[in-house]
Amino acid sequence: MAVKDRDRFSTATRIKLLGEQTAARVYRSQTKRQARRSRLTGRAALLALVLCTLIVALAYPMRQYVSQRAEIAELEREKQQAGERVEQLRDLKARWQDDAYAEQQIRLRLHYVLPGETGYIVVDPDAARQSRADLGAADRPWYSNVWDGVDKSDASDH
Repeated sequence: MAVKDRDRFSTATRIKLLGEQTAARVYRSQTKRQARRSRLTGRAALLALVLCTLIVALAYPMRQYVSQRAEIAELEREKQQAGERVEQLRDLKARWQDDAYAEQQIRLRLHYVLPGETGYIVVDPDAARQSRADLGAADRPWYSNVWDGVDKSDASDH
């Protein structure tokens, strides 16, 4: 038993034990490194790079495609509105070809009357007073109108 205790404390035994412990630590660290490294391989990195490049390369054309589709839809909507406007104008032209419609519009817009009829125009009294007040301002010099406007705005503040 004394030989075993002596071997336990001998330098060779201690160095051998230290070597085994160091080898075990190195082996554990290498397996950890390999485990970490195995998550992202060179192929995976290349694939990620290719995908990013494709996304960047296709982003601008896709944006252009979407904007052009929106522009096409807007132009189609404008074309439809223009077609509806053309139909309205054709209907109006066809109405003006009718003599009865033309006569009705002439009477309504130009206040024409046929021989033997009496035409009447009703004037709003408030509108007549308003026009006389506007004529009074037109007879004065411009600077008087400006000064009156300043006085009115100053009076409205208080």
